[in-house]
Amino acid sequence: MTMDVVNKVLPDSETRPDISHDDGDRERFAHYVQKDKITESAVTGAPVIALCGKVWVPNRDPKKFPVCPECKKIYEEMTR
Repeated sequence: MTMDVVNKVLPDSETRPDISHDDGDRERFAHYVQKDKITESAVTGAPVIALCGKVWVPNRDPKKFPVCPECKKIYEEMTR
């Protein structure tokens, strides 16, 4: 499986949208996102959905943040 970091990237796969308003902890992490969705977001400004359900428009360097533990756990379960 090919991975990039803009928030780690996955090829086409299903995600779990969660538009709930949480305590903001998800803002402190880089997330796993489908690579084609990141490209689309960069061109159109459309929001992306991370494996953990976070919805946002990427606009920061994910290399400056640790990987989201929830995204990482979901990704690891998907690749077993």
